[in-house]
Amino acid sequence: MQRTRLHGFLLAGLIFIVDQAVKFVVTGPLGVSRPGDERILLPIFDLRFVPNVGVSLGLLPADSSVMRWLLVLLTAAIASGVAWWMLREKSRPDLFALGLVLGGALGNILDRVRFGYVVDFLDLHFGTWRPFLIFNVADAAITIGVLILLVRAVLVRDKPAETPAGEKVNA
Repeated sequence: MQRTRLHGFLLAGLIFIVDQAVKFVVTGPLGVSRPGDERILLPIFDLRFVPNVGVSLGLLPADSSVMRWLLVLLTAAIASGVAWWMLREKSRPDLFALGLVLGGALGNILDRVRFGYVVDFLDLHFGTWRPFLIFNVADAAITIGVLILLVRAVLVRDKPAETPAGEKVNA
């Protein structure tokens, strides 16, 4: 495996471990483990436990066992697609972004398998205004990774492959 790809998969593993470790600390030693539990850290930042049974923005709520496992299968298929993409990708920035997405996806998949929901707890707010839904480390990694991919898709143009001297290019 090319070294750059290996770094992408290592980043995915790191994101997965950090996500699960932070969730363990928040729901264990910090005691934010049931709906309604909260811990105020800063005037604009709290830890607030929210079991997320859906996906982003509460879409596709998995309010039954069948929906839960269908959502696990759907997200596992997407994560597999991201891993497959990583095996073929050559761009270092894209591999970095895909590593963020894969690591975050795996963290949220494990939550859904273990608990039936994704553990969300990071609450950034300004007074009563909340520019973001309550989220977790995995969600942040996925969002940053997708944003990098989108920005690169719009702004970055790959250089055309160079043709060896003496060969004609069919145009």
